[in-house]
Amino acid sequence: MAPVNERDLDWSTVEGEETAFRRKQLGAAAGGEQLGCSLYELPAGERSWPYHYHTANEEALYVLGGEGTLRLDGDEHDLAAGDYAAFPADGSGAHRVVNDSDEPLRYLLFSTMTEPDVIAYPDLETVGVFAGSPPGSDGERTIEGYYEVDETVDYWTGE
Repeated sequence: MAPVNERDLDWSTVEGEETAFRRKQLGAAAGGEQLGCSLYELPAGERSWPYHYHTANEEALYVLGGEGTLRLDGDEHDLAAGDYAAFPADGSGAHRVVNDSDEPLRYLLFSTMTEPDVIAYPDLETVGVFAGSPPGSDGERTIEGYYEVDETVDYWTGE
C-alpha cells in the first residue's frame, strides 16, 4: 500500500467526562495489520484516555510537539518534543497523558494489534474486553464490553 500523509486524513474527536482529544489513525489508513499508529492532538488543559494498561498489547508514545505530563505506572513525568515512552502489556505500562500547558500537545501512539485484549482501568476499577478485532481497530468485534472488576457471576448459571 502507498504511504499516507496525515494532512489527507480527517480528525476523529473523542470527548468524555474527563477526556477530550483529536485523533488520526495513520496505521489503519496505511493498511497496517499488526502495528497501529495514531496521531493525537490534546488541547490545552485536556487529558487522553483514562489511566489504563493493556494485557495483550504493548504501546509506545513519541512526542512531536508541545508539553504535558505522563502518568506512568503511578509516577508522573514531564513530556516535551522528542520524548519517547514504552508501555509494556502489564500493570507497569499503565498510563495517561495530560496536557497541563497552554498549547496543544501532539504525539504519536504506536500499538501492537493483538486480540483478544483485556484493558484494565485501575482508577475506575473496571476492565474492557475485546475479541474479534483489537482495540483501536474499526473491525467487527465478536465480544466487546466494560465490566466492574469485582462484578462476578456463577460459572454454571451465569447469575
